[in-house]
Amino acid sequence: MQNKATSGIIYYNYYAERILVTMKYLILLGDGMADLPLADYNNKTPLEIADKPNIDALAKKGIVGMVKTVPDQLSPGSDVANLSVMGYDTTKSYTGRSPLEAASIGVDLADDDMTFRCNLVTLSDDVEYENKTMVDYSAGEITTAEAAELMKSVSEHLGTDILEFYAGISYRHLLVWHGCNRKFKLTPPHDISDKKITDSLPSEPVFLEMMKKSYEFLSAHPINLDRVKRGLNPANSIWLWGEGTKPAIESFESKNGLKGSVVSAVDLVKGIGKLAGMDVIEVEGATGNLETNFEGKAKAAADKLLSDSDFVYLHYEAPDECGHHGDAEGKIKSIEYIDKRVLSYLLKRFDEAKVDFSIMILPDHPTPVATKTHSRDAIPFLIYRSNDEKNVPDAIYSEEYAKTTGLFVEEGHKLLDLFIG
Repeated sequence: MQNKATSGIIYYNYYAERILVTMKYLILLGDGMADLPLADYNNKTPLEIADKPNIDALAKKGIVGMVKTVPDQLSPGSDVANLSVMGYDTTKSYTGRSPLEAASIGVDLADDDMTFRCNLVTLSDDVEYENKTMVDYSAGEITTAEAAELMKSVSEHLGTDILEFYAGISYRHLLVWHGCNRKFKLTPPHDISDKKITDSLPSEPVFLEMMKKSYEFLSAHPINLDRVKRGLNPANSIWLWGEGTKPAIESFESKNGLKGSVVSAVDLVKGIGKLAGMDVIEVEGATGNLETNFEGKAKAAADKLLSDSDFVYLHYEAPDECGHHGDAEGKIKSIEYIDKRVLSYLLKRFDEAKVDFSIMILPDHPTPVATKTHSRDAIPFLIYRSNDEKNVPDAIYSEEYAKTTGLFVEEGHKLLDLFIG
């Protein structure tokens, strides 16, 4: 059997008889969904614990395997991993995380610009900045409205013609350094949750000085004083990391012959979509955490796929956020929400529309609850095709079962080829 994908149409050649089939493709990605066995849950992972009947039903009718989405020479960030899942060879296309987020919020970069992720974080109240602890890398998942006011203050106090700050979503923001061509060693704040920041501070004096100054005026900002009164973590410092330069990402449609769309709440994934020439769909109430609009994003994905898109990348950040916070219960719940509030709806829509469809379910990387940060371990994937159902009664979707199938994709960017044929 041979097949070829062209503009959402697959031609199957059965013994010289050519049959035309219209196929729709959807990747359902639970960011950071994979994990390690949890001692408090009989040494089972969240994927094994979660009640996910729809996902496991597809596993019995599809194929399950493992894929390595992060090359050994790159850090296991969501930037690298999501690019890989979308079919891009990150050893050639990756130039840093923050440029992807810059694209999402509409910042046009010059060739000599360098960008940096600017988190609003919560640091402890130790007198010396260098001795503080990273209490919360997301400042209690501060609201976008509150963050916009705080970033306005950051820009007023620290911004210059050369150093420009831009507000993003929740705690995720951006710094652009014009005309910068130096190298930096910067630490993601989620890598040092609950740890002293002493050994993770930037060696760049400009950055360290800005971060220390930000603590002084952000701690006294009315928004943060009000958050403290309400028992919430204050966004009392900026944290700079995730440097990068202007990326060059090939058009997804030109590369794969499929018109694509992205549905996500986070700037990083939306930025990849924009740079790849995909439609980026905004959904009201999409937050990137456990309180996101699960149903609204599922509806947006189905609407787009059943209208003018051949391929939709539907991204949910909630499992990753729960992993970073060490919240096992929340992570399990997020997987169950994806199964019951997202996948069940999608399957119903596709059945009603009577279309042939392929779904791939996977995380981008593991975010173990025990470590509260990403790992580069291989992750499980599931591929189901409505016109090619298997019969594997014992199959489930989990890390351990995926390892037993013998299907392993060593280079993550090649998984998309397996998915779309």
